[in-house]
Amino acid sequence: MSTNAVPAEPEAMRQLVSDYVLALHGAYLDHTRHLPAGERGRLPLVAGQRVTVVAAATRRLHLLATADHLPAPQGPEVEIVEDYLGLTWVLRFYDPSVLPALGLLQEDQPAEVRRVLGMDDVLYHLTVDVGGGLGPHHAQHSGVALANQHAKTGRDLEGLRHALPLQSATVDEFGVCVRRGLPRASALLAAELTEHRVSLPAGVSALEALRAVLDDVSR
Repeated sequence: MSTNAVPAEPEAMRQLVSDYVLALHGAYLDHTRHLPAGERGRLPLVAGQRVTVVAAATRRLHLLATADHLPAPQGPEVEIVEDYLGLTWVLRFYDPSVLPALGLLQEDQPAEVRRVLGMDDVLYHLTVDVGGGLGPHHAQHSGVALANQHAKTGRDLEGLRHALPLQSATVDEFGVCVRRGLPRASALLAAELTEHRVSLPAGVSALEALRAVLDDVSR
């Protein structure tokens, strides 16, 4: 099968997505093996040990990982359980035939997809173009990029903790919000950590909030 071909059968499409997630997680875990044990243990996909990955089909394919457990599948819902290097994940599939609200989205934006799924607390949220984008080469690149992003975030948060020793508890809370991609909570804590020198507008991501706090403390 060509990597640009999109399988017509649901079972074949689910297998293609399952293979992509396996390659993604495999690249992530393999790439981070060289990290010190403590740093590696703080990575979201290592610390979680068991995560849920939701594959939501809109105009694109959205892949969302969460440390939360979803209720048991009902009706047409399908799940696949896989593992690699100590990480176990449950892959769940949603499309408009399973969750009609996905077919009613006016904009294929991550925030809207998370709203429909009721998932605010995510470890990652990737969008993939169905077809060539679901190939193993793309999955491996995405896994390495995600691992690098998570590792850098961990180092930045540890540096922030050393820079603000009297606010370590708040920095730890801020870190949880950043790692889980909670923009509103991250913005509020960023203001608290900087005595409101950092005031972020709506729509700013959690990672942008982290960068703003780091810029402030480095001045």
